[in-house]
Amino acid sequence: QVQLVESGGGLVQAGDSLRLSCAASGRAFSTYGMAWFRQAPGKEREFVAGIRWVGDTFYENSVKGRFTISRDNAKNIVYLQMNNLKPEDTAVYYCAAARGTYIFARPTDFSSWGQGTQVTVSS
Repeated sequence: QVQLVESGGGLVQAGDSLRLSCAASGRAFSTYGMAWFRQAPGKEREFVAGIRWVGDTFYENSVKGRFTISRDNAKNIVYLQMNNLKPEDTAVYYCAAARGTYIFARPTDFSSWGQGTQVTVSS
């Protein structure tokens, strides 16, 4: 298992940028697939971005070209760089980890979750 703690959320204006961080603890972090999900009020939890342990990345279409997921295995940190934020990006953002066979768009495949960090984008 891996323990996850998110940070970096906040209140920003449309067009601004934020970088979220997810600090992980536990053995074999580098073998986990990591992802960011978000959940807005009244909506289902939504996949945002993922990075496999081999390094390839995946993005939800609405954030593609604006968000970048990366990981630093030496520091046990996964990042989500969010540029050109829009009001519809407002949500609680969660870091999650999966191991073995998983699909990024399926939250139930992820065994570890952080507590979430709030991102609010004003117009």
